[in-house]
Parts: sequence; C-alpha cells; structure tokens
Amino acid sequence: MPAARADRPLLAALLLLLAGSAGAGEPTLVLEATIPLPDVGGRIDHMAVDLAHDRLFVAELGNGTVDSIDIGSRKRSGRITGLKEPQGIGYLPARDMIVVASAGDGSVRLYAGATLMPAGTVDLGDDADNVRIDTATGTVLVGYGAGGIAVIDPARPAKIADLSLPAHPEGFRHDAAAGRLYVNVPDRQQIDVLDRGTGRQVAAWSPPDLRSNYPMALDGTAGRIAVGYRSPARLVEMKAADGTVSGNVPICGDTDDIFFDAKRSRYYVSCGEGAVDVIDRTPDGLLHRDRIKTPSGARTSLFVPELDRLFVATRAGWFGGDAAILVFRPAS
Repeated sequence: MPAARADRPLLAALLLLLAGSAGAGEPTLVLEATIPLPDVGGRIDHMAVDLAHDRLFVAELGNGTVDSIDIGSRKRSGRITGLKEPQGIGYLPARDMIVVASAGDGSVRLYAGATLMPAGTVDLGDDADNVRIDTATGTVLVGYGAGGIAVIDPARPAKIADLSLPAHPEGFRHDAAAGRLYVNVPDRQQIDVLDRGTGRQVAAWSPPDLRSNYPMALDGTAGRIAVGYRSPARLVEMKAADGTVSGNVPICGDTDDIFFDAKRSRYYVSCGEGAVDVIDRTPDGLLHRDRIKTPSGARTSLFVPELDRLFVATRAGWFGGDAAILVFRPAS
C-alpha cells in the first residue's frame, strides 16, 4: 500500500498529460512536474515565491499549515503549523520574511524565511485574506473584515493605517507607478479604485450583468486590469484609467486566480471547475486560446514570470492521492 500511494501523484500527472489540452492544436501549457504535498487535507489557497532561495510557499487553508517547497528538488523543505485557515501569503525579499493572513482568527503572522520561526503577529480581528506587498514602501497590504485593507509595517510589526471599503475585499492589485489600488468588492458587485497616498476612493466601476468578482490581474505597462467573474463566468478586461471595458470573454467556472503573462500577452485563469483557461490579448481583442484540464477543485495558482512557470494547487482526494502542485511550462 505505501508504494502504491507514492505512485499516485505520478499517475495523476500521467493522466493529465494524456488528457492534454481541450483546445485545438498544440497545448499552450505543458505539465512539466507534479510536486506531491503529503499530509495536506482540505482546501489550498494562495501561494508566494522566494526567488533568491528557489522556494514556493503554499497556504494550506484546510490543513492549518504553510508548506515551503524547494522548487529545484520538487520536495517539501519545511512547514509552518498551528495556523487557523491561512488564506493570503506574501514574501518580503528584502527582509527574507514570510507574511501569512488567516481567516480563522483574523491574524497576520510573520516568519523568518531562513528558519520559518515566528517573527511577529498583527491581529486584524476578522477574515484576514489577500496579501500584497507594496514594493514602493516595503509595507504589506492585507484585505480583511467587513471592508478594509490594512497597511502593515513589517519592521515593527504593526498596522499603521487602514484603507476603508464598503464591504469585504477579495482580489486586489497595487499599481505603484500610478499610485492606485484596484479592489474587487463582490458584495457590492463593483471594483473600487483607491488613491494609495490618501486612501480615498477615486472611482467605483460596476460592469452590468456581472456578479461575484473575485480574482484580478494587473498589466501596469498597458494600463489595464482584468477581473474574473463567477456569475456568469467571464474574464473582463478594463482600462485602468477609467474602467472602460476593452474585452469580455467566457471562462471556466469558479475562478480564483488570474495572472498576466507579459512575454506572451496572455492571461492564465485557474478555476475550481477543473481547468486553466489561456486567454490571448490580440489586436482584435481577447481570444480564448486554450483550456488545460486540471483536477476539480484546483482553483488557485501562481504564475512566476522570472521562472516562466505556472504553479497550480490541487487538493487531496483526486483518485485517493495526495494534494499536489502542478508545474506548467508555457509551450507557445
């Protein structure tokens, strides 16, 4: 039995390779590796990367843990335990510090990257969620509660400011060059735009007949944001200056992460339905290029441009096997 269990991630990878792409022609993403995550049960949430030390950090919400994965050897190298529903995660390279936001107790916990030992806690009180790093200031931005983004100074560590929102924030992005935050607020069916300096709302956009806007991607160079809606399932691209819709295409169901690949001018959309959609931006607009099959429930992902790889998290239970990270290499 132990030997058979060890083979299950390999079986899963083989089946995915055989399934290939749901689109025509050659697949745009090739499954390069499957990294098993033994002893991980329940939902997996977001991921972060430490490029200097070749590590991937995985927030394992249902397991109450964060795993550190050695990308080169494709094995777990360490684990943080005792967390309550870890959701958001970020990495501060200048401090070699991991930031974990947990929904279960509303805490933001910091850990030393070298040892994974605790380095401080900031209590936000309720539903600490997505984490972003403000590269201009070195502060940490965390969405939480009934409507706020906490600004945390990791050096203290302490919350030093609050940015107010009308309801709980989901996916958000920080455009440091423009000095703006773009925030999905699904309970209001809108995208709020905040001035990063003053914290004030400068705009709110609500494309008609679209609900449940959760993930978001930013292409700061082109001045566009892309929002993933679940009802109906659409990828909507907007001009970051004024919210004008520049593209709108159907996508897979239950999306939770979107990333923009600037090298290929395309989006990767990961969905709990069991797919990654590849959407090209063309001179004629957005084009649904490909649909790559994944296990059902594989909602979260991380595209790392510096590695040119897309990491997709899969839950335990598929064919009775371990949870895993699927490593995709863009092929075209």
